[in-house]
Amino acid sequence: MQNNVLILDFGSQYTQLIARRVRELNIFCEIKPYNKLPEDLSGYKAVILSGSPFSVRATDAPHPDLSSIKGKKPLLGVCYGAQYLAHFNGGNVEKSNTREYGRANLSHVESDHPFFNGIDVGSQVWMSHADTIKSLPGNTSLLASTHDVENAAFKFKGEETYGIQFHPEVYHSTDGKQLLENFLVHIAGVAQTWTPDAFVESTVTDLKAQIGEDKVILGLSGGVDSTVAAVLLHKAIGKHLHCIFVNNGLLRKNEFEDVLKQYEGMGLNVKGVDASARFLDALAGESDPETKRKIIGRVFIEVFDDEAHMVEDAKWLAQGTIYPDVIESVSGTGGPSATIKSHHNVGGLPDFMKLKVVEPLKMLFKDEVRRVGKSMDVGDERLGRHPFPGPGLAIRILGDITPEKVTILQEVDHIFIQGLRDWGLYDKVWQAGAMLLPVNSVGVMGDERTYEKCVALRAVESTDGMTADWVNLPYEFLQKTSNDIINKVPGVNRVVYDISSKPPATIEWE
Repeated sequence: MQNNVLILDFGSQYTQLIARRVRELNIFCEIKPYNKLPEDLSGYKAVILSGSPFSVRATDAPHPDLSSIKGKKPLLGVCYGAQYLAHFNGGNVEKSNTREYGRANLSHVESDHPFFNGIDVGSQVWMSHADTIKSLPGNTSLLASTHDVENAAFKFKGEETYGIQFHPEVYHSTDGKQLLENFLVHIAGVAQTWTPDAFVESTVTDLKAQIGEDKVILGLSGGVDSTVAAVLLHKAIGKHLHCIFVNNGLLRKNEFEDVLKQYEGMGLNVKGVDASARFLDALAGESDPETKRKIIGRVFIEVFDDEAHMVEDAKWLAQGTIYPDVIESVSGTGGPSATIKSHHNVGGLPDFMKLKVVEPLKMLFKDEVRRVGKSMDVGDERLGRHPFPGPGLAIRILGDITPEKVTILQEVDHIFIQGLRDWGLYDKVWQAGAMLLPVNSVGVMGDERTYEKCVALRAVESTDGMTADWVNLPYEFLQKTSNDIINKVPGVNRVVYDISSKPPATIEWE
């Protein structure tokens, strides 16, 4: 494709938001670490430099060679990116004397310049930096200021290179999307062709060319990602797709049977494999979250290797990997975007497994996956399902895993999720679940003292899981849910509700 946008990541917590805002303009973009610049830049029509926790004044500041980009392709530096462009081209960046963080308003705007088309004085922007550009390079012109930040936006003369010290990608910058559209569409001339239908058409064509007549094995989970991946592959290769739904013993209550039933009638070739004992045996006695994830990933691969041998001449393993999985699993800079947790469905396969990996959704955010699924007429029941972690309840049981703990959490989770449905709250929540905590607490039931488990309920609202806020569920709902759990689930005598946002907390507890 010739209409891509390249985002160079310098470690900002907002880098993924830049990508999302660009995608919302129906423009395809990719995030690459600043120190892994693609050798071939011919497919990119514009480049954006992200923010960073680093200072351009530091000796270890990220310092890529932009000679193949600056002055040759439209370039936009955001926050650190703007300071980088100023500092290394003759400007002066110093530590700010005033705290430049939070909401600000543009006090001066070159409104006749295409970069600020439709954006007026007073427009709210979001600042987040400790350094500031004290003086611009000599070959630049000032485009905008705020009351505290004189050099809020600037342009290099004779080239389409821009810098802004605020963040257009965050919600608080009210005209941020307009500014990105001005730069990408009206200045860089990037075509707005990134649509669900276009993605389906191009992906099906690519899959046909990539796979040909080979057989593909796909692990279905019942979730949005694997379902949409299956339908995409089915469109491309039809009967050559063999879907396998593995019961790892860590699914929700009755989920194995329910999901298999739901897939009936979708035209997919699906086989159910109950490997619950195999997974639980491998996890016995293990408490470390990362180790649990790796055990599940290993056993998952082993189960698929066994099943692959039953599909004659299978050549590929398909996975529902999506972009946030890739971003969270690949450290670019050592900053906030560094690896937070491993994903068992990201990366290659062990040498003993002679299958190649195909990941048709690996460049999509979760909301984009849903839109693609809708364009292929995947039912709302599948597309509206809350995300559920690949390791399942293993990372919602803090500490070691036992069949008894799994049963307790399945019952708790069932009461919580069914309650959300009954109260009409399920579709207002992006993801919900229960956590079994590794602590006992004293309680009283009847006239008897108890010393039993505590569970935490969590419900968040989000668009793609990169950031999330806790949901303010009705007190009456929480009261009834807590009461039902304590009365109906033996071994639990305390229920708490998690009111942490992401960041700083993750959605899952492990």
